[in-house]
Amino acid sequence: MRLSLHTDYALRALIYLATMQEEATTAAAIAASYRISKNHLVKVLQRLRDLGYVDTVRGRGGGVRLVGDPAQIRLGDVVRRTEELDELVECFNPETNTCPIASVCLLPRRLSEATQAFLAVLDRYTVADVSTNRARLGAILGN
Repeated sequence: MRLSLHTDYALRALIYLATMQEEATTAAAIAASYRISKNHLVKVLQRLRDLGYVDTVRGRGGGVRLVGDPAQIRLGDVVRRTEELDELVECFNPETNTCPIASVCLLPRRLSEATQAFLAVLDRYTVADVSTNRARLGAILGN
């Protein structure tokens, strides 16, 4: 399984915010730390805002910050809410499915089971859990 760049950036942004523990930071600062596209990250941060994970304030003194405790943000929830897991393969969508064996194929059930197992593992961890090495992360992200 490969997560989308959108989900990858969402997780990275949350880790950055949990690690740096700043009052507010900018999309530019996060993008520079990870050497990723600021334009793409802005869209990800807007989605995280819409989902209630971050707050954004425009203008001078504004920026982006975590809403709430990183120990309350489950990785599985972030992935579920940012990734399109309901269409892992073409046959998951009856409207666009063209697979001739879809009506008898057992693969979709196995893929669904595997996805649920993947998410169950992520559900055991929070953003706080993956940012406990704050000093080492901060040394890399803060340059």
